[in-house]
Amino acid sequence: MSGVLNVKNDQRVVLVVEESRLIRLNAFEIIERIRLEALRAENADEALIILEAREDIDLLFVDLEIPGSMDGLNLCYYVRILWPCILLIAASGVPYFEQRTLPSGCKFVAKPYSEMKIAKAMTRLLVV
Repeated sequence: MSGVLNVKNDQRVVLVVEESRLIRLNAFEIIERIRLEALRAENADEALIILEAREDIDLLFVDLEIPGSMDGLNLCYYVRILWPCILLIAASGVPYFEQRTLPSGCKFVAKPYSEMKIAKAMTRLLVV
């Protein structure tokens, strides 16, 4: 994967929240290729358990249409309030999703997304 800079500081941690096993595994592989630590959750409930247990999560990469007690959009707002330092990237296949509905500072990527697009978005957010 050329053209994407690796994060230079200590290994950063990304939590992927995605219902589809295949998409979740693909995102996990992208994250590991750019030398970040990847964690996985299938829904918001699993994500919240991980977020409460770990203090080292730097970025949440979430599908906006996840099932469970809250969807991905609500999870983004919840994380923004409780963990304001965690960076957010939201993904959706909804063709007319409006960026303005996302919490402040949340980056949006449309599905289907390319590996390069996700890798660049993550490295841009994480490299300070």
